[in-house]
Amino acid sequence: MNVMNYNGYAARIDYSDEDGLFVGHIAGIKDVVGFHGESVAELRKAFQEAVTDYLETCAKLGRAPQKPYSGNLSLRLAPALHATVAVKAQLAQKSINQWVADILDREAHA
Repeated sequence: MNVMNYNGYAARIDYSDEDGLFVGHIAGIKDVVGFHGESVAELRKAFQEAVTDYLETCAKLGRAPQKPYSGNLSLRLAPALHATVAVKAQLAQKSINQWVADILDREAHA
């Protein structure tokens, strides 16, 4: 899977052999916003136009545009794992939140 980013939004990019086009959809929002292009440059321009149009349409409708993610992540852990995480965070002199965020950031960029 390929990803394209613009103005805080990410898009999932696929190739349609049937249509001979790159096809993209904004990821992480419930609204369906798609776009396409025959080349990467055309696709990138269409993505930027789609994001701009989405934001303008939301403004015209008087509603806030959806953002891909709020930054809040809720997890359910087994009590033993929760305890282990709490100890590891304390030993690292961090809050559980900061310790987990650091681990996830490291793994996401590995």
